[in-house]
Amino acid sequence: MRSRDRGLGSGGARRHIGGMSMDVPQIFDRHAVRLHRDRAAATVGHVRPVLAEAADRLLDRLDDVTRPFHAGLDIGGRGVVAQALRARGIATVTTDLSPSMCAADAGPAVCMDAEWLPFAPHSFDLVVACLSLHWVNDLPGVLAQIRRILAPDGLFLACMPVLPTLGGLRHALMEAETMLRGGVSPRISPFPGLRDCAGLLQRAGFALPVADADVIHLSYRTPMGLLTDLRNAGETNALRARARGLTHPALIADALGRLPVGADGSMEQDLHVAMMTGWSPAPTQPQPLRPGQFSVSLEDALRGTP
Repeated sequence: MRSRDRGLGSGGARRHIGGMSMDVPQIFDRHAVRLHRDRAAATVGHVRPVLAEAADRLLDRLDDVTRPFHAGLDIGGRGVVAQALRARGIATVTTDLSPSMCAADAGPAVCMDAEWLPFAPHSFDLVVACLSLHWVNDLPGVLAQIRRILAPDGLFLACMPVLPTLGGLRHALMEAETMLRGGVSPRISPFPGLRDCAGLLQRAGFALPVADADVIHLSYRTPMGLLTDLRNAGETNALRARARGLTHPALIADALGRLPVGADGSMEQDLHVAMMTGWSPAPTQPQPLRPGQFSVSLEDALRGTP
């Protein structure tokens, strides 16, 4: 049984799980995330090629799996993932924090906060989260919930932005704000590294966890095109510690002027992502050998001894 206590002076949330409580730092403003996605529901089509490219690369992993999937869950796929899964013959429920995003989906949709999954154990044999978990405060907790709602031997696929995504924009904004205001406020979401993603899968109890690096190469005619895409996708600043109010145009102009551009004025901006794969544990899965079960010692293997 889970509950949330609000109003903590530290700005955190306390979860009670299995009789234990733990404080979860609230880095992201989930209300702001919802508002941004509500606003983006009308413009997300402008960035559909980027979302579709990430989803295609993630779902390619299904082609390597011989077993069929029958019940899928799409977490925050913004109209791309659920459509692709249904095209594969997988009955899919899509979810989103934004009611407007859910209303735009033609199939079964549940408006919910991904931090609190309202599904019974073993409800799905496939869960996909493509570019949707990087605004979650308690990512280890969410991954544990996903493993719980997966049937034994169910598959979890996720795609997350990782460092150094938006690193150039982050530094440009910091330098511009330091020059104009003498200090900085957080403006870009803190992304994890690839090793962090692999460790999170292990920590959540997934079997056969894998996190691969991939890069989606993007190019913009002007630096302002990058900011427009972020807004259209609902990816603008939702950090709790962000500066409130409108950002001064001079700050934006100064920061964009610091970004490297080509001779033709275009700007390259790579989206670095972690492609994550994990299975819900099942007795039928391959199991690692216990110490002492090996027939060849590591020393002999390294030396090439027959």
